[in-house]
Amino acid sequence: MKKHQISAAHLTLQHIGEIISEKYQLELSEDARQRIIHCRAYLDKKIEANDRPVYGVTTGFGSLCNVSIGHDYLAQLQINLMMSHACGTGDRVPNEIVKIMLLLKIQSLSYGYSGCKLDTVERLIDFFNHDIFPVVYMQGSLGASGDLVPLAHLCLPLIGMGEVEYQGEVISGKQLLEVMGWKPIQLASKEGLALLNGTQNMGAFAVWSLLQSHRLNDWADKIAAMSLDAYYGLVEPFTDAVHRVRPHKGQIETAARMRQLLEGSEIMEKPKSYVQDPYSFRCVPQVHGTVKDTLAYVESVIDTEINSATDNPTVCPDEDLIISAGNFHGEPIALPMDFLAIAMSELANISERRIYKLVSGTRGLPSFLVANPGVNSGFMITQYTAASVVSLNKSLCSPASVDSIPSCQGQEDHVSMGANAAIKLYQVVLNTERVLAIELFNAAQALEFRRPLRSSPQIQDIFREYRKEVPFIINDEVMFPYIQKSVEFLRKG
Repeated sequence: MKKHQISAAHLTLQHIGEIISEKYQLELSEDARQRIIHCRAYLDKKIEANDRPVYGVTTGFGSLCNVSIGHDYLAQLQINLMMSHACGTGDRVPNEIVKIMLLLKIQSLSYGYSGCKLDTVERLIDFFNHDIFPVVYMQGSLGASGDLVPLAHLCLPLIGMGEVEYQGEVISGKQLLEVMGWKPIQLASKEGLALLNGTQNMGAFAVWSLLQSHRLNDWADKIAAMSLDAYYGLVEPFTDAVHRVRPHKGQIETAARMRQLLEGSEIMEKPKSYVQDPYSFRCVPQVHGTVKDTLAYVESVIDTEINSATDNPTVCPDEDLIISAGNFHGEPIALPMDFLAIAMSELANISERRIYKLVSGTRGLPSFLVANPGVNSGFMITQYTAASVVSLNKSLCSPASVDSIPSCQGQEDHVSMGANAAIKLYQVVLNTERVLAIELFNAAQALEFRRPLRSSPQIQDIFREYRKEVPFIINDEVMFPYIQKSVEFLRKG
């Protein structure tokens, strides 16, 4: 069984993907253990020796920051915080994203700037390693004091509250502790705040979306190449000299990729009587390439975020500082998530235009790709579906991060709405996958009409594997199962 040590070493997006997909087990490095212990000992000593109020440690929260709390009530303060903040609603956060949330929360707490006890962090690791998925709800976070609401739901089971999914069944936090033979974590001062402050909900959605977006951007190039050949298109727009005079990195990479994907195509080698293709084919490097550049930028921001301590107050033992500031604010990742949603929406947008051209009855292809014309509608309505999904994406791309609704009696007077940006990004990514799957469904059907000419070896390999899942459509059939099989094909990759 593969293991990942939680340490100060840089955690990359790609390694998170491996940890989740290959079911790694987590363990704390000795260095991380000592940092956690050192920070907690410093905090306890500071509380004992200092009568000065420390926000969230010996005071109330938010606009109650001026209310001092007696030492006998510090533990109850943290429990009350977690209970009162568990106000989530809407659909559940998918387990795969919940697992990323656990990983990111553990990573953030391990730096030793949060004041958590060692047993609290180790229990979160137990959740991760035993595939215990706290029930977290999509809606409720402003992305301001971090992801207060979703992180309350994530961490309530530590104290025997809330709900979890374990071995396919939803049970209470209390039942989980009984099943596992665990005692509830006894929260110390500041721990509830350390668990609830932070950007791990937004961050987990961003990580998941980036991993999926990289996969879909790769598929978009392959599918576009198949569509281009099926449409009897031109390879000249991908000539390297064209892109060297406008040298955007993603554009150059995409043009090279398209040339490589189409190399050896018999269809591409046939002389054409026309000199231009529609933009949705001709401008693949400019559009897909811009998505690549956007992905690179957003990943650079999220990479910083997932390797940061983002709760409040920040405890710095070596500097003898406990400072209430704003590292939980979601603005640094809210704007990039909105940006990524726009980019992925464009990937779906241009894909739908290629679908339209494939069913349009031009370039020698039959109208609606009907193999047996007459009573059959063929692929007419697949384009309708793609257009509907693309239109929904456009609605979802109105930026969440431009909004702010003050909360907490005006103490939290500017919020990022980053969690809403995360939810919308998640939906756009899923929608883009569906549109690309529909394009593949159409492109494979259209490619059949170019026989006996063959596409490139790479495209033919994809086509051959796809045909094991989805057949050539001769007469009208119920189509939605084939769209779903096409989605699953992209996921198996």
